[in-house]
Amino acid sequence: MSPEAFRAAGYAAIDWIVRYLEQIESYPVRSRAEPGQLRRRLPRAAPEQGESFDDVLRDLDELILPGITHWQSPGFFAYFPANSSPPGILGELLSVGLGVQGMMWVTSPAATELESHVLDWLVGALGLPEAFLCTGAGGGVIQDSASSAALCALVAAREQTRGEGGLRRLRLYASTQAHSSIAKGAKIAGFEPDQLRLIEVDDALAMRPDALAAAIEADVADGVRPCFVCATVGTTATTAIDPVPAIAEICRPHGVWLHVDGAYAGSAAICPELRWVNEGLDQVDSYCFNPHKWLLTPFDCTVLWVADRRPLIDAMRIDPDYLHNAASASEAVIDYRDWHVPLGRRFRALKLWTVLRSYGLQGLRDHVRRHVQLAQQLAERIDAHPRLERLAPTRLGLVCFRLRASDEDNQRLLDALNDSGALYLTHARVHDRLFLRMAVGGRLTEARHVEAAWAQIVSRVGDPG
Repeated sequence: MSPEAFRAAGYAAIDWIVRYLEQIESYPVRSRAEPGQLRRRLPRAAPEQGESFDDVLRDLDELILPGITHWQSPGFFAYFPANSSPPGILGELLSVGLGVQGMMWVTSPAATELESHVLDWLVGALGLPEAFLCTGAGGGVIQDSASSAALCALVAAREQTRGEGGLRRLRLYASTQAHSSIAKGAKIAGFEPDQLRLIEVDDALAMRPDALAAAIEADVADGVRPCFVCATVGTTATTAIDPVPAIAEICRPHGVWLHVDGAYAGSAAICPELRWVNEGLDQVDSYCFNPHKWLLTPFDCTVLWVADRRPLIDAMRIDPDYLHNAASASEAVIDYRDWHVPLGRRFRALKLWTVLRSYGLQGLRDHVRRHVQLAQQLAERIDAHPRLERLAPTRLGLVCFRLRASDEDNQRLLDALNDSGALYLTHARVHDRLFLRMAVGGRLTEARHVEAAWAQIVSRVGDPG
């Protein structure tokens, strides 16, 4: 592709994205594709000769779009938001255009230094502990997901704690509401299922400190060593908040690594009035949150901070001769290859930088506040409806509710709403009761879209009168 052809194709691609976002409300939010639908329409083999980019864009419309669930739709209320934004898209484009491998400082100094600097910006913007600054003993690194962040924290804890007796004598702890990535990370890190203790929760679905303390004390009495605790600030099912300060008090005497998963809720700290989500973070070993959920940064972009980076680097570092260089040997630079599993790494900091500069902190605060307000208004309507009930407090942008009826009736309600094409919700189950989850947080989601979703709900359960 010549420079001229590349320029023309680039303009066409941007035009396609703009048109898609302008028309996104015209598509059913959840794809209606059947299994195998796309593959049946694709050629059996790759083309022998190159095709025009116009052909690619045509097939994007005709073949790909029918199989897309539209995560950027203002009617997407499923899971948690995975927001893209025009500045973030352009930042991603610039990153791909540069095509650098930022595995070490020497392989692209700006990639490393921008990442360190932007993550230090976020420490201030979110009101986080100064221990997370890269200018001190700790620091931050951009990972692909909270799952990878948890795995890295778990491996660092494992290597710091292993000692005599090996891996089998270690124990891990998380609440019954913790994300499935904790169990998956434990499996990948070499732990057996019985080494992960799932701790009971209270009526608010938060980890019970007394239950955690009892489990740790019992394990110590049995001669095994507590290694790692994951507390969650904003659980997937209901955004329950584990009591981090109390959990930290229990971990400290035993030297247990405390990791906090704030994947969704961590973004709320951009608003000073919501910084209760940060309580206890000055006492933890590691913390992660996802700008790609609520801070308008395209997936993938998870930030992992550590209060002390040395255990993480010691656990992750492999030092083959072909990576030796004078800058690394000087220990005056950060080599992010030692902060996570892969050697290669994308220039993710560029899209985060473009988002922060384009929206400013005030713009991001407005974005989060608007969704919190819309979720609160929806919660009030549900509370006032005689046939509906909420299953958990509406702390941020997630509303958990159900029909006052059987699980089968609630599943039928969920299916009917999602089959409408106008919106997409998901479900969870707590205390053996199925409920609907409606996460308000999309970049394009406005009051009218929540109103429309409420109208869909009322049309199926009846007007409250």
